Order: sequence, then structure tokens, then C-alpha cells
Amino acid sequence: MSRDSNRFFVLTGGPGSGKTTLIDRLAAAGFATSVEAGRGIIRDQVAISGTALPWHDRALFAELMLAWEMRSHAIAATTPGPVFFDRGVPDVIGYLRLVGLQVAAHAEKAAEEFRYNSKVFVLPHWPEIFARDSERKQDDDEARRTHASMVETYAACGYELVEVPKAPVEERLAFVLDNATSA
Repeated sequence: MSRDSNRFFVLTGGPGSGKTTLIDRLAAAGFATSVEAGRGIIRDQVAISGTALPWHDRALFAELMLAWEMRSHAIAATTPGPVFFDRGVPDVIGYLRLVGLQVAAHAEKAAEEFRYNSKVFVLPHWPEIFARDSERKQDDDEARRTHASMVETYAACGYELVEVPKAPVEERLAFVLDNATSA
């Protein structure tokens, strides 16, 4: 059964490219949004001294991200109107490829079943705003490679990539909304 939804829009890219800031701005404008799986899982796992962390057990971390993204998709299906996702199911595949882990058949199947609008918004690597923190431990090189992995993965999954310009958040917001309404 296809879970395709034309009203689901993904924002992806490397860490520190402004995705969460833009998602927060979309939420403030009244749009339904999702929480980024990676950050949510890291916060939860650190709080309980869990091991599903990218610096401890990358495979388990990826499984939890996959479950999180599928649940976010299911929740969005019950929400009216457009929904903007801070990453999506294909991001998990991109992550697995980035860290050199095998992509399991069930992850590929999830990317086929849990679909989004054909336009995927890619936020480019932006060194001027990139910053490490307690949850984002990647360096600039890994951020660049993450961006490249997401671009390659979403293209391989059949999505049209729309690069969001490096601009103030209000301009990025207008760009995404203009492109989403023409989808």
C-alpha cells in the first residue's frame, strides 16, 4: 500500500545548515512540522544513559531514527494541510551510507512506502552558520559529506531536489512556501 502524500514536504541537508531554524519558523507561521529524529533520540538517550547514540551504536541509532520517521509520517497523515518534516525516511538511508553501514532491506522498503512530496528542499552546507553543540558533534567535513549523502540518497529515491538559498530565515521561508504551493 502506498503512503504517498503530496502535502508532506521534507527539508534535508547536512547538520548546521539551518533546517531546524527554518522548521521552527514554519511552525511559528502556523504550519504543521515534525521534530528531527536525530536530535530527539540523542536527547532521550542521553537522558536515560542509553546506547543508541551515533558515537556509541550507530546501527541502533539508525533503527530508532527509522522508527521515529515512520511514526512522524503516520502522525502527519492525521494532520490536515501541508506538513513540513525536519528530515525524512530517506535521511536514515543517507546516514547509514555515510557511516559505512549496510542499508537493510526494511529501510529501503520504508523509503518506498513512506513517501513525501516529489519536491524535497535541500539546505546547502553553510560554514558561516555551522556550529557544533552537545548533540551535533560532527565537524565541518562530516557536515559536507552528510549533505552530499542526502542529495545522492533523495535523488536515488526519485525526488526532485530544490536547493534553498543561503539567505535570512524569512527569505528562506518565503522560498519554501512559494515552491511548496507550486508543487
